[in-house]
Amino acid sequence: SKTKTQTNMRSLAAARKTQLFTPSAMRFFSAAEYDVTVIGGGPGGYAAAIKAAQLGLKTACVEKRGTLGGTCLNVGCIPSKSLLHASHLYHEAKHDFEKWGLHAENVSFDWNKMQDSKNKAVNGLTSGIEMLFKKNKVTYLKGHGKFTGPGSLAVEKDGEVTEIKSKKVIIATGSEPSPLPGNVIPIDEEKVVSSTGALALKEVPKKMIVIGGGVIGLEMGSVYSRLGTEVTVVEFFDRLCPTMDKEMTKAFQRSLAKQGMKFKLSSKVVGGTTSADGCKVDIESVKNGKSETLDCDIVLVATGRRPFTENLGLDTVNLSVDDRGCIPINDNFETSTEGVYAIGDCVRGAMLAHKAEEEGIASAERAKGLDVHLNYDAIPGVVYTLPELASVGKTEEELKEAGIKYNKGTFPFQANSRARANMDTEGLVKILADKETDKILGIHILGRTAGEMIAEAALAVEYGAASEDIGRACHAHPTFSEALKEACMATYDKPIHF
Repeated sequence: SKTKTQTNMRSLAAARKTQLFTPSAMRFFSAAEYDVTVIGGGPGGYAAAIKAAQLGLKTACVEKRGTLGGTCLNVGCIPSKSLLHASHLYHEAKHDFEKWGLHAENVSFDWNKMQDSKNKAVNGLTSGIEMLFKKNKVTYLKGHGKFTGPGSLAVEKDGEVTEIKSKKVIIATGSEPSPLPGNVIPIDEEKVVSSTGALALKEVPKKMIVIGGGVIGLEMGSVYSRLGTEVTVVEFFDRLCPTMDKEMTKAFQRSLAKQGMKFKLSSKVVGGTTSADGCKVDIESVKNGKSETLDCDIVLVATGRRPFTENLGLDTVNLSVDDRGCIPINDNFETSTEGVYAIGDCVRGAMLAHKAEEEGIASAERAKGLDVHLNYDAIPGVVYTLPELASVGKTEEELKEAGIKYNKGTFPFQANSRARANMDTEGLVKILADKETDKILGIHILGRTAGEMIAEAALAVEYGAASEDIGRACHAHPTFSEALKEACMATYDKPIHF
């Protein structure tokens, strides 16, 4: 009968699960051979696999998640942007429509539908990568990949192991959320959540404490703040986003504070508890040792990410990780073992999806024998709050520390005609250029469209443009990007509109 068959199937599945990792339960399949195998199907991994295949190399990509796209598409960049956009629309309808003469009464939100929209975006994009694999003839191997020796890998899934041979291997295993130092408040993804848990809370909390004033914490904090959550950000350093330009982060904090977010800077978390009634977080000032206990419903731990390099069989190919868990590489993405490359979050440098993608493409070209390079000074960073904060090149602090003489030009969006017309004047553009040559060294933008405007800035840095090059390039009027032109004019000469 159907019921008896289902019962037998469940019993078989349960028995198989208990034997999953015992050698006798494994089923082994003969080895296929590839020119390049990529371990990891995130932005760096899938880009590397597609490029390698486009270059005529027989390519496989191994991914254990079950969907391609890595953290970025599944539980990072894409779902967070969906929630940021939805929460912005709600906040704008609730608070800004009146100034435009628009009337919307009883504005509310449906959290479950917001989650559905987020999931639809994620599913569409991840399935799209599978289509790109088919189009470019990349073999997609689902399971956990690991080295078993030079040129040999095993892919394990549900007790079955597929052995493969590969002339070259690109490691693109990404990263995972870091716990608090000493794990003083363990993440349970219920009351104390990582960025993954924060994307899928069962309901919008009344109070949230965000531990970490970086990109992840501020973006997710903004989502919930717009939906009515009282958000307090606890940051160890004396300012937000401590690796970005100090002048810009100070202005950034003022903007977020005006939106209702609260900040506890120069503070470290020393302990905390959870209960059915909520959470308590114990913090201590790093300046004077003063203690304080904060109450909330949800704690978001956003203190960064760490490379995911465990159980890869690195020792079988004579590889190890450094003290940060990163796989050491040279400027050509090569590890110390011939034929093995590593890219993305599992190597040194900023943990950015677009940085990983560029490294993936470049490493595939290297595996083909092409001579390519990547300019890390031209890789932008963006915080997708409102206003957005975007940056490329050097900060003013880095130039001072290096003893480089520079000119600085700024231009506020308050003086930009499009920003004035849109009643969206928060922020400014800041240019740093070499004092003698006028070569642009850094561009920093705080404003609604900063994440889009930074592309022109990155192009300028990549090609070694002078501030006068941008200042004399005609920009369409009226646009937010005219502020970039005017900031460049302020750097080598004087702006027109300020």
